[in-house]
Amino acid sequence: MKRSKIAGIGSYLPERIVTNEELTKVMDTTDEWIQERTGIQTRRYGVKHKETTSSMGAKAARVACERAGISPNDIDFIIFATLSPDYYFPGCGVLMQRELGITGKEAGALDIRNQCSGFVYGLSIADQFVKTGMYKNVLVVGSEMHSMGLDFSTRGRNVTVIFGDGAGAVVVQPTDDPDQGILTTKLHSDGTYAEKLSFVNPGAHGGYHQERIGDTTDLGYPPADTYGEIFITQKMKDEGMLYPNMEGQFVFKLAIQKFPEVIQEALKEAGLQTTDINMLIPHQANLRISQMVQRLLGLRDDQVWNNIQRYGNTTAASVPIALCEAWEAGKIQKGDLVCLAAFGSGFTWGSALIRW
Repeated sequence: MKRSKIAGIGSYLPERIVTNEELTKVMDTTDEWIQERTGIQTRRYGVKHKETTSSMGAKAARVACERAGISPNDIDFIIFATLSPDYYFPGCGVLMQRELGITGKEAGALDIRNQCSGFVYGLSIADQFVKTGMYKNVLVVGSEMHSMGLDFSTRGRNVTVIFGDGAGAVVVQPTDDPDQGILTTKLHSDGTYAEKLSFVNPGAHGGYHQERIGDTTDLGYPPADTYGEIFITQKMKDEGMLYPNMEGQFVFKLAIQKFPEVIQEALKEAGLQTTDINMLIPHQANLRISQMVQRLLGLRDDQVWNNIQRYGNTTAASVPIALCEAWEAGKIQKGDLVCLAAFGSGFTWGSALIRW
C-alpha cells in the first residue's frame, strides 16, 4: 500500500480587514473584551454578492494545484468541508468544480459537514483513497463565508466577534518515499451535547428536540397541514433564532480535554512523542484554547502556529490556512513532523500526523 502526501497547498483570504473597533459600532463590545477572551484582533470578510464559499475555495484550490504541479483538470476527486455552504443543497463540492471549469471530467465530489474538524476529516478520507490506489490527485478544501450568516447586534456578539472568512486547500497524491507522507489520522465524535454549539434553525426538526434546544412550544409553528411554513417562522426571525448558538465555557472545557488526547493518540500509534513535533497546527478556535493545549503538551512557542489574531476562527478553513501560512513562512521544512488537530461542533475532533 502506498503512502499519501500533501503535494501542494494554497489559501485565500478576502481583502477586507474588519477590526474589533469596527464591530463596536454595531454591538456592545470592546477591543479589550474581544482580545482578552479570544485573542482576536482582526478578521477577514468576503465581498457580499461577489464572493462565496465555493468561489473562495476555488481560488485556494488553484494555488494548491499549481504548487502540486498539476492542472485542476487532473483532479480525480474533490472533498469540500464547510459549515457555511453557498446553498442548503447542493453542496459546495460540485459548485467549486463548476467554478474551476472542470465539470467535463465528471470527477466525484464529496461534501463534509464536520464544521471545525471538517478539513482533518477530509484529509483522512483523501489519505485512504490515495493509499488504496483509487485516486491519484485528491483535492481537499476547507472554506467558510461566515460573515453572511452572523448576528451583527449585541444579542449575537459572543459568536459574531469570533468568526471570519477564508479558504485553504491541499492536493493529496501518492508517494514512494518511505520518509514522507501522512503517518496516521485519528477521528472521533460524541453527539451527546450537540446543541451546545449549533445552528438549529432553519432545520427539519420541526420543534422535535424541545428538551435539547429549549422550549419550542411557542415558536409560532403553523398547523400540521401547512408543513412548508415550518422551516422558517416569523417568531424565529423576530427573536434571532436563525443564528448560531454557542455555550462558550462548555466548549472551552471540552476542547482543552480532547485536543491533547487526540494528538497523543496519533503520536502513540506512530511511536513518537510530543518532543518530536516540529510544528503543531491547531484549529484556530480561540487563542486561549491553543495556548492551554500548548502548555498541556509542553510545546514551545516556535512549535505551534497561531493566526487567529489576524483572521479569527475560519472553522473548516482554519487548519489549511494556518498550514499554508506556516509553510510559506519557511517554518515547515522537508522531513519535519507536522501535527494537525481540530475540535468542533458535533462534537467532532481529530488529528493527523504528517512527515513533510
